[in-house]
Amino acid sequence: MSAVQSEPKRRGRPPKVARDYQDTRQELIRSGLAIITECGFISAGIDPIVKQIGVPKGSFYHYFASKEEFGHAVLKAYGVYFAGKLARHLERQDTPPLARMGAFVEDACRGMARFAFRRGCLVGNLMQEVPQLSQALGEHLLAILEEWEARLAACLDEAIQAGELPADTDIKQAAHHFWSGWEGAVMRAKLQQSAQPMTDYWLSYRRALSLGVFSRG
Repeated sequence: MSAVQSEPKRRGRPPKVARDYQDTRQELIRSGLAIITECGFISAGIDPIVKQIGVPKGSFYHYFASKEEFGHAVLKAYGVYFAGKLARHLERQDTPPLARMGAFVEDACRGMARFAFRRGCLVGNLMQEVPQLSQALGEHLLAILEEWEARLAACLDEAIQAGELPADTDIKQAAHHFWSGWEGAVMRAKLQQSAQPMTDYWLSYRRALSLGVFSRG
């Protein structure tokens, strides 16, 4: 039995071109990642997403029951991708913890420049659209942010153990603060067409850490 035949029946026309079901589904997700990262979920139409990979518009619903389901699939894929990026930077044992955070920032700046500041953070883009999104998508966004905060808190805890931060640093508060400010810095970088807001934010955040701004006291 072929991969397409083994999938549950969905509404929408099967594609005219023979494709593996899962391969085409992943291509649609990758196309959605690129387009939604640039223009947001509400503004992203189905037409450019399918056109980018040569799939007829009517075939979209052969792979996804709704745009809502597609949004969750794109968010899940982005969450996995970004978790891997954070792991590569924040879990490096050959680099001091705070230097790992700095390396993450530098990599993010290079990524923004590589796409001419058209793309930002998919999660940040969708956060701006929360009033127009379903509750389920909002909860999905929150779950991803909480995972990022946990990963950063673990790195900050290592920084305490290494003597880079005051022992009474509230790592949960510090991690929460970082991502709230970081998303704003990324959006401003897109506006200014420059990575400067991101580097400025990192320097001010790093200074706040060293001054004990996030102390439990």
